Amino acid sequence: MRLSWNEIRVRAKKFAEKWQNAHYEKGETQTFYNEFFEIFGVERRRVARYEELIKKLDNRHGFIDLFWPRVLLVEQKSAGRDLLKAGAQAGEYFDAIKNSEKPRHQLLCDFQNFELLDRDTREQATFKLADLHQNVEHFGFILGIEKRTFKDQDPVNIKASELMGAIHDALEESGYAGHDLERYLVRLVFILFADDTGIFEPRDILLDLMESRTSDDGSDIGLWLHRLFEVLNTPEDMRQRNLDDDLKKFPYVNGDLFATHLPIADFNSSMRETFIEACRFNWSSVSPAIFGSLFQSVMNADERRKKGAHYTTEKNIMKVIGPLFLDDLKAEFNRINSRKDSRRKGELEAFRRRLGTLTFLDPACGCGNFLIIAYRELRQLEMEVLRALNPAGQLDIGIVTISEIDVDQFYGIEFEEFPARIAEVAMWMMDHIMNNRLSLEFGQTFIRIPLRKSPHIRHADALEFDWNNLLPADKCSYVFGNPPFIGAKFQSETQRRQVRAIAKLGGSGGTLDYVAAWFLKAGAYVREGKGKIAFVSTNSITQGEQVAQFWPLILDRYKLEIAFAHRTFVWGSEARGVAHVHVVIIGLTKAGTSTQKHIFDYKNGGAEPQQFSATNISPYLLDAPTLSFEAKLDRSPLQFHD
Repeated sequence: MRLSWNEIRVRAKKFAEKWQNAHYEKGETQTFYNEFFEIFGVERRRVARYEELIKKLDNRHGFIDLFWPRVLLVEQKSAGRDLLKAGAQAGEYFDAIKNSEKPRHQLLCDFQNFELLDRDTREQATFKLADLHQNVEHFGFILGIEKRTFKDQDPVNIKASELMGAIHDALEESGYAGHDLERYLVRLVFILFADDTGIFEPRDILLDLMESRTSDDGSDIGLWLHRLFEVLNTPEDMRQRNLDDDLKKFPYVNGDLFATHLPIADFNSSMRETFIEACRFNWSSVSPAIFGSLFQSVMNADERRKKGAHYTTEKNIMKVIGPLFLDDLKAEFNRINSRKDSRRKGELEAFRRRLGTLTFLDPACGCGNFLIIAYRELRQLEMEVLRALNPAGQLDIGIVTISEIDVDQFYGIEFEEFPARIAEVAMWMMDHIMNNRLSLEFGQTFIRIPLRKSPHIRHADALEFDWNNLLPADKCSYVFGNPPFIGAKFQSETQRRQVRAIAKLGGSGGTLDYVAAWFLKAGAYVREGKGKIAFVSTNSITQGEQVAQFWPLILDRYKLEIAFAHRTFVWGSEARGVAHVHVVIIGLTKAGTSTQKHIFDYKNGGAEPQQFSATNISPYLLDAPTLSFEAKLDRSPLQFHD
């Protein structure tokens, strides 16, 4: 059972009182850190080693005082010794550690003073032993709780997908394939992530189980994983009394992730080493949004070899969700927070509760990139509200009840089953990351295990499926995403039939791109509700003959108007490389409801757009009246192009 932060602070205060007179390095270091780890309910000898022999880059040898591979390096000195020199020594050790074991955190200590460095964020915390109880959250990484900074091009995401690719290939070659393999891989991703981020505690119990309890030849690793899956699907009070002690440590997860029976996978020694390598990898820095798309690529060996798996960058996702809803929500929060009267607190509370009522649908969700980033940003905004309500940093009521936002506000439709399952698990991963941030922010433990709520991800063809059966239109706040781009000439017969049926243009259905069908189906959907729409699209729907075919349906049939638009820009969506696709982003709302319209223009191919207000946005994405389409057909479209 995880200790509460309050209990950890009590333990830290007692620890500081006991060690207030400690001063000698060699004689007391090991006892000091054994008891230090006990503050967090972690057994030191299970995670970290003393006197780790290291060969420095200059071929000299030295000993790291305490070393937890991938997590922590400690350089301990006697009381009053120069910690500046200790830092230089720690740096020499860090440089000599092999890349796969380089720790994120570095601690310099002389018993009475602590200097903790996060090498990823470069944040440093310096405090006295007597103040340890006020700074214990800085050591949240011991429990798998730490700040994360996600970067689109971070190699850690590619490394993680390559590890899963190796596991996938080995299992497939052994005969474990198809639907079962897809489900199995998603489970493995979750437990690997859980072992490094505080879902499983203490940290690295999965790694410890695989290293210490499985045979070198790998013959029993599949059995151990099978038993683990059963344990994760069984509430603690319903488990057998004679359950293995190491399996008892794992929590009940639920969430349907481990409910379906899967065949036992047979491993060999090589496969065991591959999986243990994945267990040793630090999954805490993996971005659920980016990794999902990279993970999908492991199912296609040719894609993986090209090192060019597609994913949508966070920067581009923000171009959609910012003007669609996030900018308005932030502006509303700032307006309320700036109030100086007695109504401020009540309005902030009402705003916070409203965030928990919003619903989001991505009808072409893939691995969930848009949903995941939208969820993260909404939770981040909620934390800003909580800070405004609790400026002292301590919540007056339980943190479990004060977080209104949950994954069940998010809905997706995906044509392929594997990415749909990835989207589910990635949403849970992001939920846990945000729960950890909330815990660190307010000094209370917040964890949603077992998983009681789930994102609503439907495996279906979005152009054949009635979206109301997933989320009734009158309950949907926003529809957004990045539907597939397929030109009229390249569509299959099925795709052409779908476009004809949705557009209802008669005959061949015109020359509409496939993406137009998503706009039209979304238009029909929100006509019965209140939702707003924003999709990424090829720029062809704002050019040439498609304008006259497509836009009367949007503007006249479904009574929508363009609320914002990103004019043509290059869509970068490659893990390694750039996808040279020219796109637009178009936001739609019911006619007459958009009070402020904005155009984002990329002058001279610039990477950053210039934003300006518009009175009306035409189908050519100009600030111009929406002329009758008969008039438009008499004019050269080139007059409307940028």
